[in-house]
Amino acid sequence: MNNSEISKPKGKLGVLIAGLNGAVSTTFIAGVLSVRKGLGKPFGSVTQMGTIRLGNRSENNFPFIKDFVPLAGLNDLVFGGWDIRNENCFESAMEARVLDRSDLELVQEELEEIQPMPGVFEKRFVVNLNGEYVKKAANKFELAEQLRSDIRNFKNENKLDRLVVIWCGSTEIFLTMNGVHSSLSMFEEAMKSNHPDISPSMIYAYAALQEGFPFINGAPNLTTDIKALTDLALQKGLPIAGKDFKTGQTLMKTVLAPMLKARVLGLSGWFSTNILGNRDGAVLDDPDSFKTKEESKLSVLDGILQPELYPDLYGKYYHKVRINYYPPRGDNKEGWDNIDIFGWLGYPMQLKVDFLCRDSILAAPIVLDLVLLMDLAQRCGFKGIQDWLSFYFKSPMHSAGTVPEHDLFIQQMKFKNTLRKIMNEEPVTHLEEALS
Repeated sequence: MNNSEISKPKGKLGVLIAGLNGAVSTTFIAGVLSVRKGLGKPFGSVTQMGTIRLGNRSENNFPFIKDFVPLAGLNDLVFGGWDIRNENCFESAMEARVLDRSDLELVQEELEEIQPMPGVFEKRFVVNLNGEYVKKAANKFELAEQLRSDIRNFKNENKLDRLVVIWCGSTEIFLTMNGVHSSLSMFEEAMKSNHPDISPSMIYAYAALQEGFPFINGAPNLTTDIKALTDLALQKGLPIAGKDFKTGQTLMKTVLAPMLKARVLGLSGWFSTNILGNRDGAVLDDPDSFKTKEESKLSVLDGILQPELYPDLYGKYYHKVRINYYPPRGDNKEGWDNIDIFGWLGYPMQLKVDFLCRDSILAAPIVLDLVLLMDLAQRCGFKGIQDWLSFYFKSPMHSAGTVPEHDLFIQQMKFKNTLRKIMNEEPVTHLEEALS
């Protein structure tokens, strides 16, 4: 594409978050505010601290991504959103106990000014949460209209030029696509009749797209991957992306599984278990919500290992995923993996991984990157599913008839080559060194 056609990131960029008071959201916002003040660095953010190679390696040209593509600046972000709890972001961040009080107090005034709008909530979809600060309406279509009004008001009150809407809410129960999701007209009629298969996340996505703004799904639930909303995004010329932020244990799988495949080592079994004690853990303690997360986590290995192509290596492996709610651990999740592999002549070996991670610390920079990159995508005129952003997701959305890519390093290559294409640079293939 001609980069002269990319509209520049002028003015303010609104970031509207569904699930504003959650641990991920408040960690993200507090982190950006801290970076603005020079109180910390955005470690984990590829857009802020990552580089991109241009030309041959011998040219030694490795600019920062933020200096290479026209991204919105951190000082231009304006935060808002919705939640089912009526408390400001400082109160929520203190309750989440991800960041230390001493760090939060340095941005306390700004956090206290960020108050949520009442959220759209239906207990059936997240049975282990209670929502009291919620919108009321005769049907789901009217709830969507209220969200649309919120978006317009937020944009006008803050004199924003652009907006991105992102779902950082809890994992909803497992749903499969059916007739009410098959077209926009069917979907709208289903909202008006309060159909049980129209979830809150779908209502947020519909409202954002109808108002002309990109939507990102950070959870594994069925949302913009239904045909009605994918078609709406294409009709409106808007980018959509998802789903389920790639953090923790699944991030490790997308690194280790490609290693096994690259060296054609066999896999007998992969057992994964997690303990965590935040609200996400409480939500996933419900079997129906866990089913949604389980499907997202289980899809990764098959996608990378391709057992149909390598039956001797991966045709019979056993894969089990467990998530256990353990309140004392809070946001500090621990993921254990036992991996039984085999090599030359079938002799067995094992890998053991114990990842003591911080869920929201890993997710916060992903939120930042996705917001900035989806804003870039819209200014580039990209529309529909942005599969070049699969690098950030456990269960990447993909176009019909295509196979999603899960290998982290292939995803990274696609991601960076897309940035190169945007700026009219040649994609990197590494062939120039091999053939020189």
